[in-house]
Amino acid sequence: MKYTFNEQKILPAARDIKQFEELVESHFTYIILLNSHIGQLRSLNRLAKNNKKQLLLHADLIQGLKNDEYAAQFLCQDIRPAGLISTRKNVVLTAKKSGLIAIQRLFLLDSIALESSYKLLEVTKPDFIEVLPGVMPHIITEVYEETKIPIIAGGLIRSKEEVENAISAGAVAVTTSRSDLWEYE
Repeated sequence: MKYTFNEQKILPAARDIKQFEELVESHFTYIILLNSHIGQLRSLNRLAKNNKKQLLLHADLIQGLKNDEYAAQFLCQDIRPAGLISTRKNVVLTAKKSGLIAIQRLFLLDSIALESSYKLLEVTKPDFIEVLPGVMPHIITEVYEETKIPIIAGGLIRSKEEVENAISAGAVAVTTSRSDLWEYE
């Protein structure tokens, strides 16, 4: 595996600037920024780096920035976070090409979504796959066995038991914006 999260099992995700500032002061090395605005990206990334944090940006949730290949190029060349998370093929491919951590986010709603996701993963070959919802341990196991790409579980995880189930099923980490789960470890 090209990247690890230094054994960090929880990838805390900030929904807003207040949560982001809390994470910058935390013990976590890897942090996720979900909702942001294009005008804030440089200063937030600088704040993260100054505090020795590895920022994973959710490219699809940046206000004022289209989530296409050009936006991904801007993020990779001008902002340079540690990694990008996206549902978009071109964003993931651009992140990989730029040497950033590339995380392909998958919404696995039904069998058709699962099958089309396998085809997408053959093209993008991301560093990690974020499986949503993350409360499906048997799907986490299946996706890893099918792809051999490390899995991150996210979405609808509401308890420590669900975190443990995802990790036991083979997820290398769990993303969550629920601050009560950030201290799982």
